[in-house]
Amino acid sequence: MTFKALLLENQPAFSARVADIDPAQLPEGEVLIRVSHSTLNFKDALAIGNTSPIVRTWPMVAGIDAAGVVESSASPDFRPGDAVVVNGWGQGETRWGGLGQYARVPADWPVKLPAPYGPFEAAAVGTAGYTAAMCVQALEKHGLKPADGPILVTGATGGVGSIAVLLLARAGFQVLAVTGKAGDADYLKGLGAAEVLARSDFSAPGKPLQKERLAGVVDTLGSLALANACAQVQRNGAVAACGLAMGMDFPASVAPFILRGVTLYGIDSVYASRERRKSAWALLAARIAPADLAGIAKVIGLSETVAAAQNILAGTMTGRYVVDVNR
Repeated sequence: MTFKALLLENQPAFSARVADIDPAQLPEGEVLIRVSHSTLNFKDALAIGNTSPIVRTWPMVAGIDAAGVVESSASPDFRPGDAVVVNGWGQGETRWGGLGQYARVPADWPVKLPAPYGPFEAAAVGTAGYTAAMCVQALEKHGLKPADGPILVTGATGGVGSIAVLLLARAGFQVLAVTGKAGDADYLKGLGAAEVLARSDFSAPGKPLQKERLAGVVDTLGSLALANACAQVQRNGAVAACGLAMGMDFPASVAPFILRGVTLYGIDSVYASRERRKSAWALLAARIAPADLAGIAKVIGLSETVAAAQNILAGTMTGRYVVDVNR
């Protein structure tokens, strides 16, 4: 018996193809998952497009997300039939990932899905949405409340941004959504954004301290967007930074942090503890119903993932790709 997976190889040259895999080739682990759904994140697109050195072990089954049901488990924490999700942990980088029909992982990696989520909803949320939840939790644990003022979300039409807008709006925050796609204003307002701002407003060098108009920020872009956003945060506000779609650099000054007491939180969702993951997934399930995800998710099959990755890299995708690995 073999199973299908998106295999990345670098010999004799780079290739990304749907291949038949022998289950004996799966890495070691206590939990075997029959994957039904995965997704495409920006990091996945970089790996599949071979535009950044994401993959460090070859050959590699792509996919940093895996959602499905437990096929077998050597751990008492899981039983066959349990619906689970695995996000991060080096999947698709140093460890075979979720863009295949089976995955074997260590027992401390999976999280049981909270009701009413199943594998499809878990993939529609994916690492992007789970990261968004961690960003929102950072702002809320900082003490920010809707009465404090608006929250800026950069890269708002992407996977992280879309879920962040939803989560914040459902909590009553006024959300200012930043996008480079002028035609997606209706999409963002449908998610709950109060106002849509142009990415170009945050893409040029600005003053170290600008007008205080934001209580907080969820930033997925990095670079000048993050620098300008920090410069607009009011006294004792907070910024959750989780992405680098614009760049890894941070051309800012210390002024917002030492003169206004702004706090910058770095969000590492890849190696977060199981307890933090469970908390993030509980927040998602509490605020975002399965029906809410229908307008965000576009379902594709394994054979469509290479072309879909190019759409993500080109910035033409709105929302989330959900990959039905059996399609």
